[in-house]
Amino acid sequence: MTEGIAPQPLRPLPNPLTQFFWDGAMERRLLILQCQNCGHHIHYPRPVCNRCRSTDLAPHEVAGKGSIYAYTVTMQAFHPYYVDKIPYVVAVVELDAEPGLRLTTNIVECEEEDLHTGLRVEVVWTEVASDLVLPMFRPAAA
Repeated sequence: MTEGIAPQPLRPLPNPLTQFFWDGAMERRLLILQCQNCGHHIHYPRPVCNRCRSTDLAPHEVAGKGSIYAYTVTMQAFHPYYVDKIPYVVAVVELDAEPGLRLTTNIVECEEEDLHTGLRVEVVWTEVASDLVLPMFRPAAA
């Protein structure tokens, strides 16, 4: 790292199957693939519905509300960008759009002692670079 230059965050490498997700994030819209045949949501994006095997899939905007399914508090930076951000929370959030629909993300604006599985959360859009917006989650407003 060059002194005086802040480390840059890791960036996703979108491909034709995932580009919609990252474009949606830049627009602050949480887009998840949905099967047009059976209605099942598919995340991590795949080319085939794992319920009915249809390939008729399209991005669908979901509300961005859910609950913490699992989490961990990260205490060691795995990349220079995260050195000044530890500790931080990596979580799997189960979205309300469909039981079992889960997204790996970060939990923000939450004290460690308030974290627990089942905690209701809502999406908050975090601009980590001028060309990268990420969906993170915070405790839902009461």
